Parts: sequence; structure tokens; C-alpha cells
Amino acid sequence: MIELLGVSKSFGAGAAVAGLDLAVAEGAFVALVGGSGSGKTTTLKMINGLVRPTSGAVRVGGRPVAEAAPHELRRGIGYVFQEIGLFPHLTVAENIAITPKLLGAPKAERAARADELLDLVGLPRDFAGRSPSALSGGQRQRVGVARALAARPKVMLMDEPFGALDPATRDALGGEYRRLHDQLGLTTVMVTHDLVEAVLLADRIAVLQGGRLLAEGEARALLRHPDPEVRALIQTPMRQAERVRARLEPAGA
Repeated sequence: MIELLGVSKSFGAGAAVAGLDLAVAEGAFVALVGGSGSGKTTTLKMINGLVRPTSGAVRVGGRPVAEAAPHELRRGIGYVFQEIGLFPHLTVAENIAITPKLLGAPKAERAARADELLDLVGLPRDFAGRSPSALSGGQRQRVGVARALAARPKVMLMDEPFGALDPATRDALGGEYRRLHDQLGLTTVMVTHDLVEAVLLADRIAVLQGGRLLAEGEARALLRHPDPEVRALIQTPMRQAERVRARLEPAGA
């Protein structure tokens, strides 16, 4: 479904991504993890054509991204990011239906699609006429997911989509998005700094370092990876869980 073949991207003298080879199968959920500056967000933006690679090729559904018209490419790819980016002067329904409107969908069809998506992301239909400023952070993020799904994409790209939310809301929305991923048969690539989130939501984890792919595979397999840095990274949630358990155990237990 998604292929990055020897992809590199330089900004000035520095390489954000260098010789990256990565394949994401149809229906898979892949998390991109790594430190700041490892190339995660640049990789995500190259998949939907927001950033053009300096060299190499990116293909989605077997078609080179470089050959696709931007509007055709974005129709098949949804994009969700931490800042959400809802238009403050539009209602919730108008935000959700912005892509169908740009694609020429009639008003009645757009309204019906907005209602359908509000149901899908667990928001009441009477939210349709509200302003984004009247919503909580979690509600706005649900609207962001609904907007990304409005054109019925097969691919979803997510850049720290739940990073600005409180832990309980983040956990709940992550689980609900994974349900949508499975229900709709999506192919998802998600950037996250949260290893717990990556392990719980993704089928496979790709570890980036210095713009290169350090390792890729199921979390269990990465625990046995020959690179000690990869093993230590994937073990992070286990170490955290042990410390949390120790702090929460009753005294003297």
C-alpha cells in the first residue's frame, strides 16, 4: 500500500531523512517512533506529498506520489495532527465537510456525511452547529479525525494526534481510533513519542534515528532485536509499568 524506496530529504546542508526504505502493507497500523529530529514527521509529509523527497521514490497504492495531482492524492489520504487545525470561523459540520465541499459534493450530501461521521467518532449530532471554540480538546480532536475521514480515504496519516490531551482522554481516543481503523479497513501510519501508545495501538513499530530506519517489526520481535538501543527503547513501557506498580503497591505488601 505504502512504499518508501531509498527516500532522502535534505533541508539546506542537513539531511532530515537519509536512504529510508519502508513498506506499509494494506490494512496495517504502523507507528513511527524515535527521538526529536529523527525524521518522523518529514517521512509522514512525504507520504502525502506535502514534502517532496530530494531523492528516492514514494508510492501509495502502487502509484508514485510525485505523479499524482495533489487533490487526487489528498482525497485518498486523511491527515490528523496534534494542533488539529480546525477553522475557527466554521461550524463543526462545516469543518468536517470541507473536503467534500472542495470536491463538489452537494450541500445535503455534505450535511448527511457530517452527521454520519459525528456518529462514527462518538459525538452527538447537535454538535454540528457548534463552533470549535465551544468544544473540549478531546472533542476537537474527534472532529479532526472525522474531518480526515470525510472523503473516505483508505490511508490515514497521524502526527502526534493525541499528544496534547490529558492521559485518560488520550488513552480513550487512541483505543477508539484503533477500533475505527479496524472497522473501516484503514491503513494507518502514526508518529508518536509515546512508546506505550505505539505498543498498544500499532501492529508494527518503525524506529527512526538520524533520518534512517534503525529497526522495524512487531513490538515482541523488537524486544529481541540485536541493536541494544532498539531493545532498550521498546522495553521503556515495561520499565515504566514496573515503577508504577512499585509506587502503587500498598505499603508492606
